[in-house]
Amino acid sequence: TRYVPQPSGNLGYFWRATAQDPRPIIVHEGIPGHYFQLCLSWKHEDPIRRHYYDSGANEGIGFYAEEMMLQAGLFDDSPHSREIIYNFIRLRALRVEVDVKLALGQFSLEEAAKYLEQKVPMDGQTARQEAIAFSTGPGQALTYQIGKLQITQLLAEARLQQGDKFNLRAFHDFVWKNGNVPIALQKWEYLGKNGEVPVAK
Repeated sequence: TRYVPQPSGNLGYFWRATAQDPRPIIVHEGIPGHYFQLCLSWKHEDPIRRHYYDSGANEGIGFYAEEMMLQAGLFDDSPHSREIIYNFIRLRALRVEVDVKLALGQFSLEEAAKYLEQKVPMDGQTARQEAIAFSTGPGQALTYQIGKLQITQLLAEARLQQGDKFNLRAFHDFVWKNGNVPIALQKWEYLGKNGEVPVAK
């Protein structure tokens, strides 16, 4: 059974990327992305952490995983696959603008879809689906970019604070296991920095 369609100009944006090389989608949705992270977090000893869901942490991990595997050399054998990852990075950046403009009433659904279709670029049907999704869940499209940036900032601060004792695998294990809660809370727990977490008085 073939689950990935043959490459074709008639495929939508994500199906076309998957048909050309399924690895970028697998990395985000599967391993080491959402599937792997949720398998770990659903075994967390704290029931709240097992069931709570923060889109910033969750989508941040998926997006971070794409770039992590790019930097690790997974796509070195295929310049076109690297191009897919770079295009996904551009999509996430453009989603921020579209999400905000839809929420502020500066874009109609049609304008948002046309903007994505031209700037990403992507097919019209996928662009419209994206615009509808952002209009019904304001702020969600921001979470990919913000979540990834928070993780990379946490990584940089952990390396500085821990110096030679820093262990990348231990860092990833911690973030993946706790990935259902906000990165700001993870930063407090991992580094002892609570400046981004409101404290009750």
